[in-house]
Amino acid sequence: MFTSTAITIFSLIVLLFSVIIHELAHGYVAYSLGDPTAKYAGRLTLNPLKHLDAFGSVILPLMLLIASAGQGPIFGWAKPVPINPYNFKDQKWGALKVAISGPATNFAIAVIFGLLIRFLNMPLSAPFIQLLSIIVIYNFLWGIFNLIPMPPLDGSWILFRFFPPGFEKIKMFLEQYGLFILIFFIFFNGLSWLNSLSTALYVLVTGAQFF
Repeated sequence: MFTSTAITIFSLIVLLFSVIIHELAHGYVAYSLGDPTAKYAGRLTLNPLKHLDAFGSVILPLMLLIASAGQGPIFGWAKPVPINPYNFKDQKWGALKVAISGPATNFAIAVIFGLLIRFLNMPLSAPFIQLLSIIVIYNFLWGIFNLIPMPPLDGSWILFRFFPPGFEKIKMFLEQYGLFILIFFIFFNGLSWLNSLSTALYVLVTGAQFF
């Protein structure tokens, strides 16, 4: 088995690239709908330096790492990929498609690696299964987290798309204070139920208990 330090480092790498792939999904779907904004901004790349956010990618993960004594869950986010919904060929559903693409990509990654654990469990060594498990858990966790209907997360785009007329003040309030509410949510144990749900999905897909 790997040391706790090695697991922590691997978890940070998995988190980083799960977030980057999530943002790339937004950018490529937007591009497929006719919006080249992300491409012109140089964001359709796996280069981490193009996606890092000072607070979400560095400060918050380190704070969670210290606060949890390295036990996690470690969390964070990248800079959102810039899009211009007015460029979308599908004006009615384009923004919704872009919003859903990020979490859907994380869920797809989690399911693929989860099924790998389920069907190749016997030939795989326990340490390798442990690494795959981290990929599955963090992608489920990141996908679920982004469905929270709070700006700047993808769930807010989905929520606002179905807001009835007359809810503009609520939308403006959430856009103004959403990030502060989200930080409060994270630091006051809001991630515990996300972690539980991610673990339940892990068990469902892999048929095994999480390490």
